[in-house]
Amino acid sequence: MEKFHQVLMWLRARSENVVALLLFSMFASFLLQILFRRVLGWSVGWTVEWVTIAWLWGILFGYAFVVRDEDVIRLDILYVALPRQGRRAADIVTGLLCAGIFLYTLPASWDFITFMGREKTAFMRWPFDLVFSVYLAFAASVIVQSLLTVWRAIKGIETQHDTALAPKAHDYD
Repeated sequence: MEKFHQVLMWLRARSENVVALLLFSMFASFLLQILFRRVLGWSVGWTVEWVTIAWLWGILFGYAFVVRDEDVIRLDILYVALPRQGRRAADIVTGLLCAGIFLYTLPASWDFITFMGREKTAFMRWPFDLVFSVYLAFAASVIVQSLLTVWRAIKGIETQHDTALAPKAHDYD
């Protein structure tokens, strides 16, 4: 089990590297766009296209493989006002609802992504199914994380994001 955990931590670190590279490439493309357009007087479109694709991949890939459950920003004003059993029930209902919505839309998403393989991006000529394929990993991650939230609620395992149990996590003093 320890070896499996080490492999997961290594994969997580490499996923963070991918997101960092995507962010760096966006910044470099932005600088190239300024150089080409303002200094050299050339109009290039691939930099804008790359930034758009890198942003899409950075957000969806990052959520799927880097962001932990406790890193997600939540609006929990009503949630913390509930008693423990109410929070468990809310976790079950919202987890099942979220997983259900993403499961329901997964076949249509797959159809759309495969359909978009016929079209290519304007400048780099990449097939759109490659561009949008990261959504499937994102959707699968949301489904798994939602079902894990449901499982923890059913088992009575306190969530790490439960601010009612960790009021010292805030700097309000």
